[in-house]
Amino acid sequence: MGKKRKHSETEAAAIANKDEVAEERPKRTLLGFKDSNGDTKENDIAPAGFRNKEKVLVTCTRRISFRYRHLMLNMVDLLPHCKKDNKVESKNSKGTALNELVELKSCSSCLFFECRKGRDLYLWMVKCPNGPSVKFLVNAVHTKEELKLTGNHLKGSRPILTFSSDFDQKPHWKLLKEMIMQIFGIPKDHRKSKPYHDHIFVFSIADDHIWFRNYQISCPHVGTHKVDRGDLEKMTLVEVGPRFCLKPIKIFGGSFGGPTLYENPFYVSPNQIRSLEKRQKAGKYAKKVKAKTRRKMHEMENPLEVDEFADMWKE
Repeated sequence: MGKKRKHSETEAAAIANKDEVAEERPKRTLLGFKDSNGDTKENDIAPAGFRNKEKVLVTCTRRISFRYRHLMLNMVDLLPHCKKDNKVESKNSKGTALNELVELKSCSSCLFFECRKGRDLYLWMVKCPNGPSVKFLVNAVHTKEELKLTGNHLKGSRPILTFSSDFDQKPHWKLLKEMIMQIFGIPKDHRKSKPYHDHIFVFSIADDHIWFRNYQISCPHVGTHKVDRGDLEKMTLVEVGPRFCLKPIKIFGGSFGGPTLYENPFYVSPNQIRSLEKRQKAGKYAKKVKAKTRRKMHEMENPLEVDEFADMWKE
């Protein structure tokens, strides 16, 4: 019995010591660690600042042409913070399906390449799940493989985004500028990106179109010595590709739909342009038919005189 009491006394003492040690441990707060007196220590841990967790889902519709598919793959190479997915059916329910897909992929934005009739390419630039979303008509598409330019930059490096001064003139251009900055701006310290800048994304406005260019920052070989100001002045820009032109059609308040915030009054669909061309060609053909009928009527009204010697040599 005496031995059991001694063991119980030692266990109680150990538990009391553990409680004292637990009370002496510093308490962690949002601003750092505090000791038992409530004073912060010198080597406090600062609170974590804002971290950009932007992720972009890049996908397209089925039956997309090879040139537009290569353009999409070029954009995937330029955006290391994006995620690819399988092709989506282009139907009326594509909005709800894409919203669910973006949520499953844990993304906050989406670039959706929609190809119609195998010739017309539309680009949806969407902030999910609450919007806004923009629908563009893509023209003047040139991929990297097609251009064969001399520029080259490392894959995964962060770009410098540059915009023309026209983006600050009208409210819908300001909205588009903010969306482009959030989607095309690679987050800092991303696991797939490089911690330096060696190329530039240029967005400029001309004829109510957004023109995209990608340039490499080329500097002379400096070797082991330090870079001087003269070396920085010798830097040049070499185009890498791809190239394309975006014509805004509509800006919606929601994701893949919702109230219309802006509508381009100068937009004409490619179907209307093709129908007008067909009508013009049909008009040219109709003019030829009318001219032929007029010629026949003129010949009937003005017959040629009968030649007296026409049957002379017939035997």
